[in-house]
Amino acid sequence: MSRKIAIIGGGPAGLMAAEVLSASGHAVTVYEAMPTFGRKFLLAGKSGLNITHSEEFSRFAERFGAASARLRPALDAFNPEDVREWALGLGAETFVGTSGRVFPTVMKASPLLRAWLRRLETQGVLLRMRHRWTGFAEEGHRFATLEGEIAVPADATLLALGGASWPRLGSDAAWVPWLREKSVAIADFRPANCGFDVGWSETFRERFAGAPLKSVSATSDAGIFRGEFVVSRHGIEGSLVYAHSAALRDRLLATGQASLAIDLMPDRTTERLARDLSRQDVKASFSNRLRKGAGLDGVKAALLRELSPNSNRMAPEALAGLIKTLPVPLLRPRPIAEAISSAGGIAWDGLDPNYMLKPLPNVFAAGEMLDWEAPTGGYLLTACLATGRAAAKGIEAWLQSK
Repeated sequence: MSRKIAIIGGGPAGLMAAEVLSASGHAVTVYEAMPTFGRKFLLAGKSGLNITHSEEFSRFAERFGAASARLRPALDAFNPEDVREWALGLGAETFVGTSGRVFPTVMKASPLLRAWLRRLETQGVLLRMRHRWTGFAEEGHRFATLEGEIAVPADATLLALGGASWPRLGSDAAWVPWLREKSVAIADFRPANCGFDVGWSETFRERFAGAPLKSVSATSDAGIFRGEFVVSRHGIEGSLVYAHSAALRDRLLATGQASLAIDLMPDRTTERLARDLSRQDVKASFSNRLRKGAGLDGVKAALLRELSPNSNRMAPEALAGLIKTLPVPLLRPRPIAEAISSAGGIAWDGLDPNYMLKPLPNVFAAGEMLDWEAPTGGYLLTACLATGRAAAKGIEAWLQSK
């Protein structure tokens, strides 16, 4: 029996749910506040869309922190290989990059999104743009539209309104008060995959803002990872920082202090650095000794000076130790509006196994509205697609039980 289903939010989770439910014959309407669908999806794909990741699935499924166990059934049902097959069905061939990330061959998000929206319309999905959800109505939901406020009834609803990052693209968490009024437990949002503020000197900031530090490794409570990051006017940004961001953010929240330990020369041992530095002419300038003895110059040498002004007077052994473990003291995460994604959201205890909100029997939720986070590299998109699909299956099961 066909039922009327409202999906509120036109990002990956909502569109995936629409695909599943419309394929089962239900009357599905997707309501999106913005003028177009998938705006965050499109922006994230401008430099090459990370559609998923190719690492071993058992490791992939552990990348979601405390939410990994709760997400596992959804990921089992729609794993990275399924994502690639789904994309291929939309005409988007994919390849695995050197980092293990999976990209569409065309390296763009827009062709995939256009094909997806065409498929949904062919399946009878109604796509309604500029319909901003403004809360619950007596028999359904209220929307602000260009023609004024309207009320829409629904047999079941999926909320897929996103988290709190990139609010200019629609994920502004404006929905939080309306769900809290309905006794839905929501963990406060926090920035994820974010940069951090550092108290740079004005001289260092002016000279090196925008400079990349390549071929380094970094250590935090998250572990040791190798990669690169960028000095910004505010502090540090980039993929290597994002890999540590959750651990650093949580330590700052818990203790008020955190630092990221940088190994400026990960291919040399401390002992070799000390030996090579000890061979340098003591009359030579500190810059020359660093360049010839440790291979450090440019922003790497400047970072060492910035964070340890007295390093030029250190013994070779102590200087070598500092090069291998240079602590970058962090002040705070960058604002959540700048973060790639967010942590926090609807608490898992408030959802049943079908992704239905326990206080609201016919309302379901998926995507970044839920309290989970993941590193960059395709994990975020895969989990959004997987939870959208899982919530759609949950809606079908609930409707059948009714």
